[in-house]
Amino acid sequence: MTRMHVLAFRHAPLEGIGLIAGALDRHDIACRYVDLYEQPATIPDLAEAAGLILMGGPMSVNDELPWLRTEMRCVREAVDRGMPVMGICLGAQLIAKTLGARVYRNPVKEIGWAPVYWTEMAKTDLLFGGFPSPEAIFHWHGETFDLPEGAQLLAYSDACRHQAFRIAGNVYGLQFHLEVTPEMIEDWCRQDEACGTAREMEAPIDPHAYASRLSEVAATVFDRWCGLLHSRD
Repeated sequence: MTRMHVLAFRHAPLEGIGLIAGALDRHDIACRYVDLYEQPATIPDLAEAAGLILMGGPMSVNDELPWLRTEMRCVREAVDRGMPVMGICLGAQLIAKTLGARVYRNPVKEIGWAPVYWTEMAKTDLLFGGFPSPEAIFHWHGETFDLPEGAQLLAYSDACRHQAFRIAGNVYGLQFHLEVTPEMIEDWCRQDEACGTAREMEAPIDPHAYASRLSEVAATVFDRWCGLLHSRD
């Protein structure tokens, strides 16, 4: 029997799946990276995958990059097939734009640890039900999005109204970074030295500040998402 696998679309080398990997391993699900930004790139066969993960990245979904248009066609196909799709940060914005919503600059850049508040809808959600509100989660973004048609808001923060949404029980967009490890945060801060975004913070980012609790929340959420994959098997 062929092992179940998901496709993880990356947009830069530093955007790995982080804590998602542990959940995939626990559920015996393989991960195959798709790097359309590397040319030439092979467009994957979605029919063979159990679900899609869309990672973050330094670009904007509004940038005129042909490979982003290709990725959005993959997202559209996955949604039409009823596949589980989870987008994180840029990935959430890609889902929103693919489904006709506007993506634009947030009033402020949200970088570092900040509380996320769950909506009433989240209390009974398959992935996010049962968590206390708020939870301190990591952020790194300068853009936001309107909710796509039919989307239900699951989370918000003080600086960004649309932090998580769900569509039809199988499509999830997360603006925050639930997948990060302290090592990933440290790497992002080093990588960012060229453009200076991290230096705009009033205080240095402590990669370990809420990492222990974040890993607990991430394990629960990503385990539940893996259960969603198995439910369609």
